[in-house]
Amino acid sequence: MNDRERADAVYSALVQRQGERWVQPRVERTARVLELLDDPQKTYRVIHVTGTNGKTSTSRVIESLVRALGLRTGLFTSPHLERFTERIMVDGEPIGDAAIADAWDEIDPFVSIVDAELEAAGDARLTFFELLTILAFVAFADAPIDVLVLEVGMGGSWDSTNTADGDVAVFAPIDIDHADRLGATIPDIAAVKAGIIKQGAAVVSAQQHPAAAAVLRTAAATKGATIAFESAEFGLVSQRLAVGGQLITVRGLAGTYEDEYLPLYGAHQGFNAALAIAAVESLVGPLAGEVLTDGLGAVTSPGRLQLVGTNPTVLVDAAHNPHGARALAAALQESFDFDEWGVVLGVLADKDAEGIVAELAPIAAHVFATAPDSDRASDADAIADLAEARDLPVTVHDDVAVAAEAAREWASASDRRAVVIAGSVILAGEAVSLADAEDWKSGWRS
Repeated sequence: MNDRERADAVYSALVQRQGERWVQPRVERTARVLELLDDPQKTYRVIHVTGTNGKTSTSRVIESLVRALGLRTGLFTSPHLERFTERIMVDGEPIGDAAIADAWDEIDPFVSIVDAELEAAGDARLTFFELLTILAFVAFADAPIDVLVLEVGMGGSWDSTNTADGDVAVFAPIDIDHADRLGATIPDIAAVKAGIIKQGAAVVSAQQHPAAAAVLRTAAATKGATIAFESAEFGLVSQRLAVGGQLITVRGLAGTYEDEYLPLYGAHQGFNAALAIAAVESLVGPLAGEVLTDGLGAVTSPGRLQLVGTNPTVLVDAAHNPHGARALAAALQESFDFDEWGVVLGVLADKDAEGIVAELAPIAAHVFATAPDSDRASDADAIADLAEARDLPVTVHDDVAVAAEAAREWASASDRRAVVIAGSVILAGEAVSLADAEDWKSGWRS
C-alpha cells in the first residue's frame, strides 16, 4: 500500500470502533495504553482548551501564535471537516499520511494488549476517540513538537485528552450543551470542564456566567493554579472591520497590542483572539509585535464563517447549538452588507434544533431545510416545521448538494442576497467539499 492507502486504512480501523458519541466518564483506559507507550503526552508542553463554543477557533489562534514564536507546534481538534488527518496538525499542516500510519503501527501492539484486558474484564474495546487521542499523542512525540494545543473532545475531567498535563488551561464560553453527558445546569457543566485544571497550572478564561466563573475560581484555588478572566485581567479593547477580517486591539496579561490584523469575520472571533493571546502569554510571557502580526495574520478557521463561494456569496459555519447560532447571526449582520440571507440548515438530532432556528430566524429570509449525511441527523421535515412555526419561508431538500443548488439559485436573483450553510460540523464539511469540487468561487452556472 502507498502512504495514502495506509492512512485510509487507519481511519477504517478507527471507525470500526464504538463511535465518538460513545463516551463514558473515565480516562483510565486511555491512560493504560499511554503508560505502556511510556507516556508520550508528557514529552511536550500543553495548552489545554475547553468550553462550549469557540474552543476550536481559539485553539487555532493559540497554535498560530506559538508557531510564530519559532516553536514546533501540534494541534489536536475535533471533529474534522473533510479528512481525519485535519485533527492532528503539525506546524500548521495536517499530519502526513506516512506519519499517521507509522504512529498507528507503533500503538497497535499495545492497543491489542489493552483490548484483551478489557474484554477479559467484560468491558468493550477502546473507542474511536480514545484511540484517536492516543494516536495523536504518539504522532506528536514522534514529530517531535515543542508545544501541543489540545482541544477537549467533550467536557474535561473524564475526557481522553485529560491524560495530558496542561501547563495552561483555557476556558472558552461555557453554555448548555451535551446536557445528557455533562449535566443540565451551567455549574454542573463547568465542574466537568474545570477538571482540566492541573496542579500549579495557569488558567485563562473568557467571560463566563457568574455560576460558571465561581466553579472555575474554586477549582483553580484547589489546585494552586492562577486564574485570569476576560474583562478583569485581559480583554478585547476594540475591533473594527477590515478587508477580509478585522483590526483588533487587545489588552493582554503582559502588554497591550494595538491594531493587529485578524483575518476572521465576526465580533466573537475578536474575543477568541484575546483569549488566545492571554493563553500564550501565560506560557511564554509578553509577545513581541512581529509575533502578533505574523501569528494572527496566518490564522485560519475552516468551517467558521468560511467563504466558499462568490457570485453569489456563500459562507459555511459549523454553528451547531444556540450559542454558536447567535454568534453567527450577529457576525452576518456586523461583517457583511447583504439584505437577505438564505440559510441552508441541517442539524443533528441530539442538538437543540429549535434553539438554533430561533437564533437564526431574525436574519433568515429563506430556510433551505436539509439533513447532514449522518445516522444522527435530524429529519429535514422536522427542521422545516421549526422554521414554519416562526413564519419563515422554507423548502425541504434531500441533501446539502440539492439544498445548496436551490439556495445559490435563489441568491443569484439579487446582488443583495447571500447564502450561509450552517447547523452541523458534518454539514459544514460536506459543504466545503462540495464547494471545492464544483468551484463555487467561479460564480453561479459559469
